[in-house]
Amino acid sequence: MSSLDMEKLVSLCKRRGFIFPSSEIYGGIGGFWDYGPLGVELKRNIKDAWWHDMIRTRDDMVGLDCSIIMNPRVWEASGHVGGFSDPLVDCKKTKERYRADQLWVFVYRFNAKDAPGSMVEFWWGSLGGGPDEARPAAEARAGKVAKKLGAPVDSSVVGYMQVAPEDREKVIGPSVEESGTLTEPRSFNLMFKTYVGALESDSNVAYLRPETAQGIFANFKNVCDTGRVKLPFGIAQVGKSFRNEINPRNFTFRSREFEQMEIEFFCKPEEAKEWYAYWRKTRFDWYVSLGLQSDKLRLRDHDPDELAFYSTATADIEYAFPFGVSELEGIAHRGDYDLTQHMKFSGKDLTYFDEDSKSRFTPHVIEPSAGADRATLAFLCEAYTEDKVENDTRTVLKFHPRLAPIKTAVFPLVKRDGMPEKAASIHHQLREKFASFYDEKGAVGRRYRRQDEAGTPYCITVDGQTLTDDTVTIRDRDSLRQWRVPSANIDVMIGDMISGKLQAPQGEISGGSES
Repeated sequence: MSSLDMEKLVSLCKRRGFIFPSSEIYGGIGGFWDYGPLGVELKRNIKDAWWHDMIRTRDDMVGLDCSIIMNPRVWEASGHVGGFSDPLVDCKKTKERYRADQLWVFVYRFNAKDAPGSMVEFWWGSLGGGPDEARPAAEARAGKVAKKLGAPVDSSVVGYMQVAPEDREKVIGPSVEESGTLTEPRSFNLMFKTYVGALESDSNVAYLRPETAQGIFANFKNVCDTGRVKLPFGIAQVGKSFRNEINPRNFTFRSREFEQMEIEFFCKPEEAKEWYAYWRKTRFDWYVSLGLQSDKLRLRDHDPDELAFYSTATADIEYAFPFGVSELEGIAHRGDYDLTQHMKFSGKDLTYFDEDSKSRFTPHVIEPSAGADRATLAFLCEAYTEDKVENDTRTVLKFHPRLAPIKTAVFPLVKRDGMPEKAASIHHQLREKFASFYDEKGAVGRRYRRQDEAGTPYCITVDGQTLTDDTVTIRDRDSLRQWRVPSANIDVMIGDMISGKLQAPQGEISGGSES
C-alpha cells in the first residue's frame, strides 16, 4: 500500500490477537493496552533482538533490571519532581483537558458574502503533536464556514502558549462551537503518585518511574564495584515506565504505561563526541537491518533551541506513521549532568577512577533511549501490505523473520493417510527452537492467508509425496514461492533462513496452490 489506513491496522491487531484495549470488558481505560498472543511474541522478539545486538554480543555492555518504585529523592535529583510537567488547558464546557503545547490555534479570516469588505475571523484550537498534524481538523471546520461566508482570504497559525491574554477569549476549543471556554494553561506533573506502607501521608509518597534511566545512574557505583567494567562501557535496561499523559492517542504510540529499551554509555569526556556519533549511526542502522528500510525512516538532529540545557547534541530517529512523523528513539549526549546531580543529592561519590591515567573524574554519558511499544507499532506499520493474488487481495504482515511472532506453520494437506501425524512430528521438532504453529483446519489456501496476516515467513506442508520420499513443501510468505526439501534437519534449514545464513531459492519455482 502506498499509504496505510490506520483503522485497518488497528482492526487487524484486534482480530488476530496482536493488541487489545486494556480491560475491554469493562469499557477499557484510556492510554493502556494489552498485548495478545501474537503481539507479545512480536514485542518480545524486538526486545530480544535489541538485547542480543546491543548488549549480549558486546564486551563493553552490561545489563540491569531496576525496581519500578525508587526512593523519591531519585526523582528530585533528576528534576522530575520539580520540572516534569506539562501545561494543561481545560474546557469549561466539556470538562475535557488538553496539553497546551499540543493545542494549536489556527486563525482563519473570511470575507462575508452578504457584507462585501467585511472581515469575519475565527480562532480554532485543534490537537496535534505539531501544526501539520493539527491542521486538517481546523481546515475541516473552516470549510464549513467558508460555504456560508465565502472563500477564506487569509489564515495563520500560532501556538496556544503564544496567544496573547486579550485574544484567549477568541479561541474556539476542539470540541465546542463557541469561544471563551478554555482556561489559562497550568502545570500538571506527569508522574503517577503512590504511597509506600500502610498510611497515606506526605512522608511516604513515592512515584512510579517515568523512565528507566535513573535506575542506571543510581546503580553506577554498584556496577563499577562489582561488574569489573572499564571505560568506555554501557549499562542497559529494558522495563516498564509510567507517565500520566494528558492526551494519550495514536493507538499505542502515546500511552500511560509503556516499555523502554535504554542504554547509558559512559565514556571519557574527551571521547564523548566520537561515541555520540557512533551510537547515532549504530541505532539508526539497527532499525534498517530489521526492515524499516523505506523512506519513512529518518534521522533528525535537534536544533540548538530544542536541546536540554545539559545536552550538547541530540538526534531523534523518526518514523512517518500514518498519523505523522514521530520519534522512535532519541540519542542524547547528556554530559556529566546525571551523575553530578545524584552525587549532589545523595552525597555519594560517583566519580570514576581511571587506572591508566591515575586520575578520577565524572564520566560523560551518551543515551540511546528507545521505546519498545513505539518500535512494535513502527514494525507493524512497515510490515502491513495488501497484495493482489489470483484476483484476490491478501493482507500480509511482511515482518523481518527475526521479528515475526510465528516463524513457521506446519500443515497436513489433508487429515488422513498419516499426514497429520507426520506434520505434528515436524511441528514439535521445530518448536523446540522457535515459535511454530500447527493448523489442519480448512483449505490449505485459507490456512496460508491466516498465517500471512500473522506475519509467518515460512509455511511447511506435508502431502502425499512426503509419505513416499520424506520431502515437504516450504512456502515463502513474501514471494509465494514453493519448493521441496527433505524433512530431515528442517529445523536447521529454517533457523538458517531466519538468521539470514541461508537464502530462499530464487528463479522459477512451483507456485503451488493459494486456494
